[in-house]
Amino acid sequence: MSFPPKFIHLAELLLAECNERNLMVATAESCTGGLIAGLLTEIAGCSSVVDRGFVTYSNDAKRDLLGVPGDMIADFGAVSEPVARAMAEGALNHSKAHIAVSVTGIAGPGGGTPMKPVGLVHIACAYRNHNMIHERRVFGDIGRAEVRMGTIEAAINLMRRQLGTI
Repeated sequence: MSFPPKFIHLAELLLAECNERNLMVATAESCTGGLIAGLLTEIAGCSSVVDRGFVTYSNDAKRDLLGVPGDMIADFGAVSEPVARAMAEGALNHSKAHIAVSVTGIAGPGGGTPMKPVGLVHIACAYRNHNMIHERRVFGDIGRAEVRMGTIEAAINLMRRQLGTI
């Protein structure tokens, strides 16, 4: 995949910020299917910062790979703040990373409901020994690729905000 130059620049900034602090990064991705990790690994030298990425598209993967409780998914749905937070925490717990981002959402074109419309995405960023932050984004029914690209940009920016660099 070819990422827009703006995304490459954001990824370079994030990786440089993490490299300066000797921080490792992990991703836990559902609706983006590994694209955030893909963006980060587009950058030469990323191996000093990127630990791993979890593609947890199914509920079983969220449970098996990240330890998201099944009752949490049943109670709140896979696309929810509690699940996004649990995914980010799970990525930290199952990696050597210091900071992890998670995304779960409805990219479309179908699958939305009035309570959880197409374009709804929950993003969480966990940073060891710091408060976790969460962002709820509603991109709207703008197309699957556009929702996924918007999610990638929002996730990188949330990680940078968590680090206090933006």
